[in-house]
Amino acid sequence: MKYLKAKNILPEELISLIQEYVDGEFLYIPRKNGEQKAWGENSGSREQLKDRNSEVYDRYLDGMKINDISMQYFLSEQSIRRIISQERARCASSAHNCL
Repeated sequence: MKYLKAKNILPEELISLIQEYVDGEFLYIPRKNGEQKAWGENSGSREQLKDRNSEVYDRYLDGMKINDISMQYFLSEQSIRRIISQERARCASSAHNCL
């Protein structure tokens, strides 16, 4: 998300009205209903985590120990177990090619 200058996009009357409530502060204006984007949708973070979690699960299925996986990905063993559990559930409940 980038910041826009109000004076470049809003009429002066509207800026004056807003200044009655918020003067010189940052103001977040939410998206219209139905137009919100999910976390990581713009940056690609969601897709990167999905790929990483899939790799973690693949390494586990290949016989790699949880401790070794946690060290490789700089995650706690508890996080690795959670990822494995989630991936296992995702594979069991869908037609994803998990093997």
